[in-house]
Amino acid sequence: MLSKVATRAFSSSSSAAYKVTVLGAGGGIGQPLSLLLKLNHKVTDLALYDLRGAPGVAADVSHVPTNSTVKGYNPDQLDQALTGSDVIVIPAGVPRKPGMTRDDLFNTNASIVRDLAKAAADHAPNAAVLVIANPVNSTVPIVAEVFKQKGVYNPKKLFGVTTLDVLRASRFVSEIAGTNPVNEKVTVVGGHSGITIVPLLSQTNHKGLDVETRDALINRIQFGGDEVVKAKDGAGSATLSMAQAGARFTGAVLDGLAGEVDVIEPTFVDSPLFKSEGVDFFSSKVTLGVEGVKTIHPLGELSDHEEELVKLAKETLIKNIQKGVDFVKQNP
Repeated sequence: MLSKVATRAFSSSSSAAYKVTVLGAGGGIGQPLSLLLKLNHKVTDLALYDLRGAPGVAADVSHVPTNSTVKGYNPDQLDQALTGSDVIVIPAGVPRKPGMTRDDLFNTNASIVRDLAKAAADHAPNAAVLVIANPVNSTVPIVAEVFKQKGVYNPKKLFGVTTLDVLRASRFVSEIAGTNPVNEKVTVVGGHSGITIVPLLSQTNHKGLDVETRDALINRIQFGGDEVVKAKDGAGSATLSMAQAGARFTGAVLDGLAGEVDVIEPTFVDSPLFKSEGVDFFSSKVTLGVEGVKTIHPLGELSDHEEELVKLAKETLIKNIQKGVDFVKQNP
């Protein structure tokens, strides 16, 4: 049995060889994310970049016996880290401290993301770009604007990673329902901060929750990050769960690029769903394919309460997205 599995794994991984670049690999998310990506058989070339420490992380991770090479790059080697990359993951930036919202990170992280986006546009314009750096609702539009300025914007290849909201939703629902979280699939739509995070509980097996339980659950999914920020007491934000979420989404994008079918994950993308209302980016279920985004799925049937939550989310998203667009205009 083992040999059959082993040969199957080998044959699929040898045909799907990808270079993945992590920008911000020395940080709290970047380090565990790099480890998890080393375990992904589709990643045959792992490029780790940071302002400092990336060669150390690379040396450490490179000892894990999977069939891939790992190299660390310093600031003067950003072009080499990016060249030939199929997927670029951006966990760079500063983490939240207690009392901070994701928007408070904007001023610091906006310029970091802008500069990395410029380099990506120059050296790997065809790569899929996965943005983890917060606030995602604004940093994804920043990348889009930079790529537009450089004439290489491809909306099918730009993703805001909202997978952590999906993981939290599965976990928190299972705690209330006493179920196995592995079997809890919760679609989360909207954006990736506070009230823009809308879990579609009416599309799960738990639509019968009483209002109080439901509202508490939604609030916990929306503000689950605050639990971690508080518990870490100033020493960081959600890094390990975020690394797992980032690795899962990167894996899904690679599965799509490799031509696997029915690879579906919610993600924050340039979306037609509410464009007519001025919401240029929105997270919903997306089928991933060889071109990146293959199909953007509509939200499906919502409860009246969810309709209300989506309406609120859209109002905030318009402002968040505009903030990113304006930043690039004012700070090209």
